[in-house]
Amino acid sequence: MSDRSADPLLTSFARSAISRRAALAGLAGTAVAGLLAGCGSPGRNPGASGSASRTPQSAPDKSDTDKVVNWSNWPEYIDVDDNGKHPSIQGFTKETGIKVNYNEDYNDNDEFFAKVRPLLEAGQDTGRDTWISTDWMVARLVRLGYVQPLEYANIPNLANLEPSMKDVPFDPGRVYSLPWQSGFVGIAYNPKATGGRKVTSVDQLLHDPTLKGKVTMLTEMRDTVGVVLIEQGVNLADVTAEQFAAALAVIQEAKDAGQIKGFTGNEYTKPLASGDTAACVAWTGDVVQLRADNPALGYTLSEKGIPMFSDNFVIPNLAQHKKNAEKLIDYYYRPEVMALVAEYVNYIPPVVGVKDLLLKKDPDVANNELIFPNEAVLGRSQVFRALTAAEETDFNRQFQAVVTG
Repeated sequence: MSDRSADPLLTSFARSAISRRAALAGLAGTAVAGLLAGCGSPGRNPGASGSASRTPQSAPDKSDTDKVVNWSNWPEYIDVDDNGKHPSIQGFTKETGIKVNYNEDYNDNDEFFAKVRPLLEAGQDTGRDTWISTDWMVARLVRLGYVQPLEYANIPNLANLEPSMKDVPFDPGRVYSLPWQSGFVGIAYNPKATGGRKVTSVDQLLHDPTLKGKVTMLTEMRDTVGVVLIEQGVNLADVTAEQFAAALAVIQEAKDAGQIKGFTGNEYTKPLASGDTAACVAWTGDVVQLRADNPALGYTLSEKGIPMFSDNFVIPNLAQHKKNAEKLIDYYYRPEVMALVAEYVNYIPPVVGVKDLLLKKDPDVANNELIFPNEAVLGRSQVFRALTAAEETDFNRQFQAVVTG
């Protein structure tokens, strides 16, 4: 989880020691070569086994007899009180009598997928009723037939879903997933290292000679290539293989010219703060966290478009308590409940009405446009389209050739 917030949120940031993107980057630093297949799963080709779509599988629902729901999530991705408890979960259990077995065992999309795939492939229960997957992983799970359609009748608070998130390329019509939290990808820069200049475009990032050797990009393929594609006028929902290759060529050229000094996960934050890195592709929350110590750090969301990612609820095949999982999702789609989460994790919440509540309780959070972006910003956001198994392998192979070559 990456803390999604802005300058006033210093207190909230102090509460969150582990970021989602930090966890995601953990494997990237030690197993970059493994990203060649399956976007991060060492030696795993998403088209190799089980690549043919299967029919989602349900199990006899034990929700009415077993008052339990098993939920896997990323670390530090939910509200926590001073006693280490989760007030929102406690509220759900108090209201419904359903115990939540909450596990923070989702440290990386592909690492988690590697754990549950053998069970899903064998038609076995994963022991989980719901978990939170990033948008592109949702696309893979849907493609493989590993997740079940949601029963909207059990989620009446779905009426509170942010309208812009009702239909997404990775799950058209939101049949299989509903958003938990979202965030943006942009450019961060340290004015001390840029001579006081702002860095406002990817073109400047990759070609400004004053930044040479002081630029980093991310090891997340969709984020790094995504910002370049948008700079080239490509909509991420319609990326072609040719356009992807053209964007990579621009990145390769900048790397060969010495403009880019490296590709990183969350480890870009310390060099950015110190000025060793002048500018970089970055995730919103990381930069805001750094601003707690250095308010001068800058951040740019491109006027041409902004890569946006979402982490989403899904219900796996053969979940034993599907209805309870849907009741849980419905509970978090109440504005007053999602406000508890938003106030702590500082991401973009997907529920209408949360901002109005926080304007009274915590106006610094409510007025933060990285947590509650206005319509103009949301209108510029783009989500990388779902890739086929073959495209996913091919795109990642090309990207890693640039990163490691």
